[in-house]
Amino acid sequence: MAVFSWRVRLFIKLIIVLVAGVLGFMELSLFLSMLGFLWVAAITPGPNNMLLTAAGANFGFNRSLLLLLGIMMGMQAVMLLVAFGIGGLILVYPSLHWFLKVAGSLYLLWLAWKIATAEYEELATDSKPASPTPFWQGGLLQLINPKAWLMALGAVASFSLAGAGYRHSVLAISLGMALVNLVSGVIWLGFGSLIGRLLHSRRTWQLFNLAMGLLTAGCVFLIWH
Repeated sequence: MAVFSWRVRLFIKLIIVLVAGVLGFMELSLFLSMLGFLWVAAITPGPNNMLLTAAGANFGFNRSLLLLLGIMMGMQAVMLLVAFGIGGLILVYPSLHWFLKVAGSLYLLWLAWKIATAEYEELATDSKPASPTPFWQGGLLQLINPKAWLMALGAVASFSLAGAGYRHSVLAISLGMALVNLVSGVIWLGFGSLIGRLLHSRRTWQLFNLAMGLLTAGCVFLIWH
C-alpha cells in the first residue's frame, strides 16, 4: 500500500508539473475549455468505452489496463496525424471519411461479435483466464474510428494557436487528451470490473456479453448518424 501511495503521489506531481508547463504557453481559460471539450467526447458512450466495459467485466481491471494504454496511444497517434497535416485530407477528400466509416463499422461489428460470443470466465478462481483483449486492438480501433478523428480535428481546429505557439499548443492538446482518456478509461474499466464481480452465473455472463456486443454494434449507427 505504501508503494502504491508513493507511485500515486509521484504521478500527481508529474501531472502538476506538465500542466504548469502547458499553462506557460496557453491561457488557463483556453486550457480548461479544451479539457471540457475533450472530456465530453471521451466520457460519453462510444466504441472505446463499450470495449473497456466489456474487457473490465470479463478480465478484471488490472488485466485490461494494457487495452486502455493501447487506446490512449492510438488516440495520440490520430491527434498527431491531424495536427501535422494528414487529418486535413479528410476535409479535402470526403471519400476518405466515408472509407473510415466503412472500415470502422466493419471492425466494430467484428469486435461486437467477439464480445457477444466471449466464453464464460470465473475471475475469482485460481485458474488462469483466457487472454484479455490485446493491446494492439485498442490502438488499431482509433485509426479507423471516425469519432477519434473528429475529436482530434475538433480539438486541433478549435484550440491550437497560430504561429510560433502552434507546436506548444499541440503539446497541450496532447496532454489534455491523455488526461481525459486516462480518467474516463479508468471510470469505464472500473464500471465493467464492478459488473464482473456482480455476475455469478454462466447465464448472466452470457446475457451481459450479449448486451455489450449489441451496444458495441449499436455504435455503428452513431458513426453513420
